Amino acid sequence: MDRAFRLIVFIVIAGWGVLLYCFDPETHDSFLSCPFEALTGLLCPGCGAQRSVHDLLHLRIGEALGHNAALVLALPALTAQWTWKRFTNLDPARDNRVVWAWAIALVAWGVARNLPGLEALAP
Repeated sequence: MDRAFRLIVFIVIAGWGVLLYCFDPETHDSFLSCPFEALTGLLCPGCGAQRSVHDLLHLRIGEALGHNAALVLALPALTAQWTWKRFTNLDPARDNRVVWAWAIALVAWGVARNLPGLEALAP
């Protein structure tokens, strides 16, 4: 990747992080709502992620889990995957089993949070 592109991506993500730290998406209407939920009425796997990141930035792990547990639980897994890649010659990002595992986990999370009786998984 080009170095300038990486810098731009970093600045955008850092800016988004500062906004999420300063403003609670639960109380401010200026943050994007989920287009999938608006179109279908169903929760997508990412619903509640902005609120979850806001809570994580304020070190409120329990509240973050309540808004999007998949995101919170994926962070240690992604860190382990990145660490594995850095310290071994194996690249799990290029291993189709890893890609399929992430895809299946996200689809399962999206389906589970919309099932009757599992309303606790909703943000």
